[in-house]
Amino acid sequence: MKFLKVTPELDYKKIIVSQNDYEGTDSNLLAGMAFEIFLIREFENMLLTLADGGCIHGPVHTSIGQEACAAGAMSVLNPTDKIASTHRAHHHYLAKLIGSYFSAGFNILKDKIPETLTEGVTQLLGEVMGLSVGCCGGRGGSMHLRNKEIGFIGSNAIVAGGVPLATGAAFASKFNKKKEVTVCFLGDGAVHQGAFHEAINLAGIWELPIIYVIENNQYAVGTSVKAAAGMDDLAQKGSAYRCVSRIVDGMDPLAVMLAVNEAKEIIEKVKKPVLIEAKCYRFPHHAGPVSGSNFGYRTKEEEEKWRKKDPYTAYPDKLAEYNLLSDEQIEQIKEKSNGIVQAAVDHCTILEGKNFIVKDGLWPDIKKVEDGLRSEGTEFNDILFREKEDFKTFEEIIYSDAIAAVTGRNMEKDNNVFVLGEEVAHFGGGPYGATKGLFQKYPDRVLNTPISEAGFTGLAGGAAMDGLYPVVEIMFADFTLVAADQLFNQIGKLRHMYGNTTHMPVVVRIRIATGCGYGGQHSMDPVGLYSLFSGWRIIAPSNAFDYVGLFNSAIRSTDPVLLLEHNKLYPQKFDIPAGNLDYFVKMGKANVIRSGSDVTVLSYSSGIKLCAEAAEELVKEGIETEIIDLRTVSPADIDYELIGQSLKKTGAILVVEQAAKSLGIGKAIAYECQMRFFDYLDSPIALVNGLDIPPPVSKPLEEECLPGITQVRNMIFRVARRQV
Repeated sequence: MKFLKVTPELDYKKIIVSQNDYEGTDSNLLAGMAFEIFLIREFENMLLTLADGGCIHGPVHTSIGQEACAAGAMSVLNPTDKIASTHRAHHHYLAKLIGSYFSAGFNILKDKIPETLTEGVTQLLGEVMGLSVGCCGGRGGSMHLRNKEIGFIGSNAIVAGGVPLATGAAFASKFNKKKEVTVCFLGDGAVHQGAFHEAINLAGIWELPIIYVIENNQYAVGTSVKAAAGMDDLAQKGSAYRCVSRIVDGMDPLAVMLAVNEAKEIIEKVKKPVLIEAKCYRFPHHAGPVSGSNFGYRTKEEEEKWRKKDPYTAYPDKLAEYNLLSDEQIEQIKEKSNGIVQAAVDHCTILEGKNFIVKDGLWPDIKKVEDGLRSEGTEFNDILFREKEDFKTFEEIIYSDAIAAVTGRNMEKDNNVFVLGEEVAHFGGGPYGATKGLFQKYPDRVLNTPISEAGFTGLAGGAAMDGLYPVVEIMFADFTLVAADQLFNQIGKLRHMYGNTTHMPVVVRIRIATGCGYGGQHSMDPVGLYSLFSGWRIIAPSNAFDYVGLFNSAIRSTDPVLLLEHNKLYPQKFDIPAGNLDYFVKMGKANVIRSGSDVTVLSYSSGIKLCAEAAEELVKEGIETEIIDLRTVSPADIDYELIGQSLKKTGAILVVEQAAKSLGIGKAIAYECQMRFFDYLDSPIALVNGLDIPPPVSKPLEEECLPGITQVRNMIFRVARRQV
């Protein structure tokens, strides 16, 4: 056996800054970075004071010690460039806000502070304090910030949770051919999360215009980098993903500025993403004012060593030493920065003795706490919804072909619609034929992805926040769990968390493969799982007509929509309007597919055919079954008005699902029906579900797990005869 030494092609360097670099930099730029550092430090110290006085509810993760990373990075960004941040985000927000003024020619030594700048700082303070004047109306607080106007696309409390979203923002920039970059800040702890690796890999293979800045402050809470990583330099990780990598002194704003400026040039010329590791230090503990040494995970000697590099003192000292700014100018800048912070505090509080008190009238209206969870539906104001009886001529189509056809029609009408997922561009139509012909027609908008559900679903979320309309195919419902943070913590929550300042038009298509012999890790019906997260709309079409109309509504919606597609439906043929793929079926409207007077049966997706066959058999028993196809099954959208009308007539109700009882929504529907329509009921509400076990591969065992026609028929009979 022989070994051949392989030398990978790496662009991996450390940046060193000299006095010449300082002297060759515009003095207003240097003064501007000092201004940002001073303002950030004053702001963070004031937050600790307010928190100690009870004016802030929840944790406060300050950036004391890390100001240079933000000041340096933002000094070379354009107003149109975008940034994303972490739970420790105040410095990034403030520097991006201030940076836009310097880009417009603001001179901190000569010009008066613009009122709008003070208002912007007040917005941030208000948000951290949970006030209505905050950038998200007080909903996000310290960790969940967003301000689209300044290019701050969002901070994120989940470690690495915002990395795929930021990658999606960069994808949108490239998709729209915009000359802008996205800077994604993350901590050293985030590089160990799978979402980081999945996202940066997508950035590498798709050559996205993004700069990942690792603020390596040496500790993830109290766990040191040495204890968590098998390398001294985290920047090495970028080399595995076609990224240019740089290491820089994160305590020196000029070093960070030069690194980010070079990164922008690399993106423009080489078309590669860049990973920058900024080595810095967080002086207090993870949250609050106390030093980390008080908790024993680091020493006072270590803290003192890093204090010598504190950008709040070391940077202005260097400017004075190099005769770039005088002591008087530095004090002038500091006074201006402190004045802005004080003005923000004065706007939000009053001082009673030594205690700060939140001013009356600044708290959010508690009656509006649910507002903005989802769209108000104004995107449908000009839409006329249709039903099958509104059409006269029809043509037959296979269910899976209808999926491909309506997807393609929307891609034809709107260039912002794109499809991504595993194998969607292969095999002539993806793994199930649901993207048939789309790659040939739209090769730049039908994108195969690596097996990285968290990465590409999060990327879709970030792209949607930037105005695109992604259609994500998740191959099997169980794979939802691999992407759970992006689907539920991010896509399902961000509109509300960010104070209704963003849309989230993501359509996720999922195949339900129960009955196919795939076993317990490929056979989940996820309806109950998604229904736990109220930001999602969930639709489950039982036929091609409904699929086309509901897909059009889903792609029009500015909310995330889950489209459930049962494998049994794929080969079946249905009628749709001849030559018409443009009609809309209303989400939240159920449909009576069979009228009856003895019992109301609720179901959806493939359960409808099962119920219809069982009901037909019971006609000879004298039982007339009314079947309602729910079509939309997200809890807030279920058509209880139609259910109530039916129940008033029949007096009895049965919910039929193929999902396992613990993963279904039948129990929730039964509870709502009992609360809403108790006076109409003359029989207990009954449920039919799959067994609460992972479906086995063995065909007879799997069949035993799932409701069959005999079970459904017998339960309809019992409910109709009031024998439950």
